[in-house]
Amino acid sequence: TIDTKGRIMLPVRFREILNKKYDNTLIITNFDGCLIAYPTEEWVEVEEKVQKLPSGSKETRNFKRFIISSAAECNVDKQGRILIPPSLKTYAKLEKEIVIAGQINHFEIWDKDLFYGNLKQGQDFMESEETGELLNELGL
Repeated sequence: TIDTKGRIMLPVRFREILNKKYDNTLIITNFDGCLIAYPTEEWVEVEEKVQKLPSGSKETRNFKRFIISSAAECNVDKQGRILIPPSLKTYAKLEKEIVIAGQINHFEIWDKDLFYGNLKQGQDFMESEETGELLNELGL
C-alpha cells in the first residue's frame, strides 16, 4: 500500500538487491501509466540511451521531456520506504493498493487495478500465434 504521505515499503528482496549491488538511491519517473524506478547506476545508462535518440521529431522530443523532466531522485529510508513525489503519485494514480513489479534492472510501481488490467493484456499477447513465433525465434 501507499500511505497518506506517499510512502511505499519496498519488498525485502528488492532492498537486499539494492544494498548488495547499488546504493539506496532510486530514480523514479513516469512511464506507460505506471512509474519506473531505477537504481542510479542503471538510470545513467537510460539517460545515455535517451540522449542518443535523434531530436528531429516532435515525438522523440516529447518522449525525452516526459521521461527525463519527470525523473525524481528518491532515497530508501532506514525502514525500507521510498517517498513518491506528488506529481508522480498523481500520474500513476497511486491511491491505496499498489503492485511493485520487478523488471530485471528496474521495477515498476503500479496502481493495483491498472496493473492487473495490463497483465491481462500481456496474457492475451502471450497466447497469440505471433508471440509464439517470436519466442521461438528468440529461443525462449
